[in-house]
Amino acid sequence: MINRVLIRIKVLQIVYSFYQNENGDIQTAEKELLFSLRKSYDLYHYFLLLILDVTNLHERILDNRKHKLVPTEEDKNPNTRLMNNRFVAQLAENKELQEYLSAYSISWDNDSDFIKNILDLVLTSESYAAYLQNPEDSYETDKEFWRAFFKKHICGNKMVEDFLEDKSIYWNDDIDIVETFTLKTIKRFDEKKGSKQSLLPMFKDEEDKEFAIKLFRQTLLHGKDYRERIDKHMKNWETERIANMDLIIMQVALAEIMNFPTIPINVTLNEYIDAAKYYSTPKSGTFINGILDSIVQELKKEKVLFKD
Repeated sequence: MINRVLIRIKVLQIVYSFYQNENGDIQTAEKELLFSLRKSYDLYHYFLLLILDVTNLHERILDNRKHKLVPTEEDKNPNTRLMNNRFVAQLAENKELQEYLSAYSISWDNDSDFIKNILDLVLTSESYAAYLQNPEDSYETDKEFWRAFFKKHICGNKMVEDFLEDKSIYWNDDIDIVETFTLKTIKRFDEKKGSKQSLLPMFKDEEDKEFAIKLFRQTLLHGKDYRERIDKHMKNWETERIANMDLIIMQVALAEIMNFPTIPINVTLNEYIDAAKYYSTPKSGTFINGILDSIVQELKKEKVLFKD
């Protein structure tokens, strides 16, 4: 689930933090990197749990209305389609989800107002109205409702983003990416797999986990050499006026270029130029591209770099 785009972002953040802390320890920083990556995986499970908790709240509200002193006809005979959603029932029984929630103590128990806000969003949405009016009553219809609602009303929702960023500092740059993987998970659910439906793993494979650790280590272990290369190619720039994040981005990019022979140079350059657009100044992308390109040409002339 944690792809290389997110890995690069996390490495940039932890390397930046490492240099901010002058007495930083590489082993401690590496543990922080792995913890930060796991927090991204936590968010994935929080999103799945959100669907369950919103449904459970709806059920409790309907039950309370039935037991009012003077219930209305609607209170006594509510529409229970959302409460009886088959996809939600399968998700609630999912073994992988329940094991992870238990292992890492993940819950929305202290966030009842947020859950209520999401339920209100559901009940007032066009997606919900269309769901109630849909004559087809099936597992696929139930699943599609949550996929469509999540995509339209959770993804890109500023209220949701602000709340999550306040809940964990580790999620500030994760939300958009994790939302896409949550949508992917909903789409791939199969009724026939029941409680054994697999969720997305934390890493696609062991190679991605090794990529994260190696990229981080090489960035710091050879940081002095990379910085010397960068400084050499910044003769026409006033170093003190260059954003510190630009230097970090170039250092991590060089670590990737030098230590991962199977990753094309243009892929690495594009990834870090994109990162610069979000984490540095408006002109950083052009500047970083120019410096790294000149360094790459130099490395090739020195016969130190052999890939394209």
